Amino acid sequence: MALPIDLWLIHPESEMCDAFRTRFEKLPRVTVIESRFEDLPPHDCFVTAANAFGIMNAGIDAAVIHFHGVELMQRIQHRILDEYLGEQPIGTSFIESTGNPDYPFVAHSPTMRVPGSISGTDKVYAATWASLLAVYQHSVRQTDETQKINTVVFPAMGAGFGGVPFKEVARQMAVAYAHYLSPPHRMNWDTVIGRQKAIAYDEGKLVVR
Repeated sequence: MALPIDLWLIHPESEMCDAFRTRFEKLPRVTVIESRFEDLPPHDCFVTAANAFGIMNAGIDAAVIHFHGVELMQRIQHRILDEYLGEQPIGTSFIESTGNPDYPFVAHSPTMRVPGSISGTDKVYAATWASLLAVYQHSVRQTDETQKINTVVFPAMGAGFGGVPFKEVARQMAVAYAHYLSPPHRMNWDTVIGRQKAIAYDEGKLVVR
């Protein structure tokens, strides 16, 4: 059973925020914030829509590093070198401490190997799903309640360098959160087909190949 979390979705543009509101309308504990990263109030974990090598010098990743310091990027890169032999696969995520008690964690979650278009793929879903799992796995291991992650902030995964349209970003992220909230109780092909259709199709039309 998934642990409850408060999900914040942020973006500085109203069009993206409107897409978030439409797709997440029926999902619980979601707040959409039209904001830059720098203006966010305290929260437990921010998800970085990263590349596979932890080079965080552009886009919202650069804002995260400017806020927390270059040592955070160095720690993330060292973990990628040690744990993933230098290249973190898309569909994985790990939690790293920031050292700031008001913003204690980030989740490093690649949406792409290197900057470039991921439109027409399920990589937004994969990165969002991996981030939710990393948060879940972190929290279930904690015996100290103060170290659990209760508030998770997501940017628009894949909307920048990834070139994914805002509505499709919101759709894939919402599917990942819906799957997080309702994990299957058994494994069979009906379950697999249902989840795959939710990811790949929208209104009966194939949108992810």
